[in-house]
Amino acid sequence: MTALRHEPGGPWEPEPEPSAGSFPGGQPDQQTMQLRAVRSTPPSSSDSPAPGGRAARRRAAAGAGGAGSAGAPSSSGGGGGGGRAARRRAAKARKEGPGILAVRAFGELLITLGVVMILFVAYQLWWTNVRADEYASGQVSTLEHQWGGDGSSKNHPPYPTSVAPGSKFAIIYIPKLDVKTPIAEGTDKESILDNGLVGHYTGAQETAFPWASSGNFALAGHRNTHGEPFRYIPRLVPGDKIVVETAYDWYTYVVTSSLPQTSPNNVSVIAPVPPQSGFTGPGRYITLTTCTPEFTSTYRMAVWGKLVEDLPKSAGHMPAALS
Repeated sequence: MTALRHEPGGPWEPEPEPSAGSFPGGQPDQQTMQLRAVRSTPPSSSDSPAPGGRAARRRAAAGAGGAGSAGAPSSSGGGGGGGRAARRRAAKARKEGPGILAVRAFGELLITLGVVMILFVAYQLWWTNVRADEYASGQVSTLEHQWGGDGSSKNHPPYPTSVAPGSKFAIIYIPKLDVKTPIAEGTDKESILDNGLVGHYTGAQETAFPWASSGNFALAGHRNTHGEPFRYIPRLVPGDKIVVETAYDWYTYVVTSSLPQTSPNNVSVIAPVPPQSGFTGPGRYITLTTCTPEFTSTYRMAVWGKLVEDLPKSAGHMPAALS
């Protein structure tokens, strides 16, 4: 190391480096040099003891530490628009691998399917009934208007031998079940049964009209949904009444027997004399058919009855079963 030494009255000249032998005891220790260098550094204001005792020094040290931490950049704040939110998004992206995304998508699909199924069930069990009941009630009002009041005129044209498909020609009453529904010609599902109407078997399965002198007046109706006029016909027992109203007459039938379950292909239940009905010969009968069990169309059930009263409206009163 080169040091400067000043001689009085002369110029400053460099002092020659002492040789190794000029140091007493040899080369100075390196640690001693470092300590000297530290001592030669002027003490900072932060290193000097704070006046006022130990409490004052603690406060001064705390203040110095706070100032230092305030001046340092925050590790959590981040710079350049990234910051804590960016790190959270990155961590979330690392956690959501393909497996998690697939499970999430599958769960959302199941929720969507569940909502769709609930809406479908509500439509089938509730809304179809609302629409069908509204339509059937309107058709009842239309028929009653067409018949012109009580139809008590004694001079009326003869009943037709056939009715146009889809035409409404009668109203069925089942007092025990609180049923009052129009009867239409045919058993088409979309145009008749799904509209809450009761259909009269015709065509290849043609059956008698209520005003015929003999035969089986056979009807079909939904047991569930779309107005479900025949939902509770399994509750009918022998002795219960069924009334059919036409333009000029009231026809009252009494239930005699039923068949709880049979094949949909068993058309013998609507024959002129159904073999399982208990009837032994020709007569004026009625047959109600519907699906069974509930909410399925696997089988059919039948309820049979026989005519007990043909009351002209000209009599001026309703049958006893409706009064």
